[in-house]
Amino acid sequence: MAAENLIDELLQDAGERMGKSLESAHHEFSTVRTGRASPSLLDRVQVDYYGAMTPLNQLSTISAPEARLLTVQPYDKSSIKAIEKAINESDVGLTPSNDGNVVRLVVPELTEERRRELVKVVRNLAEEGRVAIRNVRRDTMQHLRELKAEGEASSDDEHRAEVELQKLTDGRIGELDTVLKAKEEEILAV
Repeated sequence: MAAENLIDELLQDAGERMGKSLESAHHEFSTVRTGRASPSLLDRVQVDYYGAMTPLNQLSTISAPEARLLTVQPYDKSSIKAIEKAINESDVGLTPSNDGNVVRLVVPELTEERRRELVKVVRNLAEEGRVAIRNVRRDTMQHLRELKAEGEASSDDEHRAEVELQKLTDGRIGELDTVLKAKEEEILAV
């Protein structure tokens, strides 16, 4: 009975870790620009605010009032120049303009070539996610083998756990592939 509990804990832990890898990949997807404006595009922008590098979303309200427009409303109007500079220096590829109160970012149409480049970026992010999920599987398999070697689990227990682990891995990678397909379609939609 103790072996089954240990194996169940290992499988549960593996499931949680794979879920976190999936969430991480999902978040990375959201930072890749599509033809639509999304506040998450600015998630990685850091602003030099009085000498401290601060995430833009902690200094302002970011919204997408239209499909091709982002607005950044700073809490402190004196930080507007620093915000503009940080957006210009980031890898977002958008040019800010401000009226003294609000920074506006117009999201241009993507060219066909740029869409294809972004699909490649997203596929690479998905592959990193798959590798992370497989690494969790590999670590868990190693623990299962150690349990068997220490005599805490039988060969049958180990085999049954490996089958469950493989099902879990296949399921998580399937979820990742579904999210990838949706993101590719979103990028390629004109």
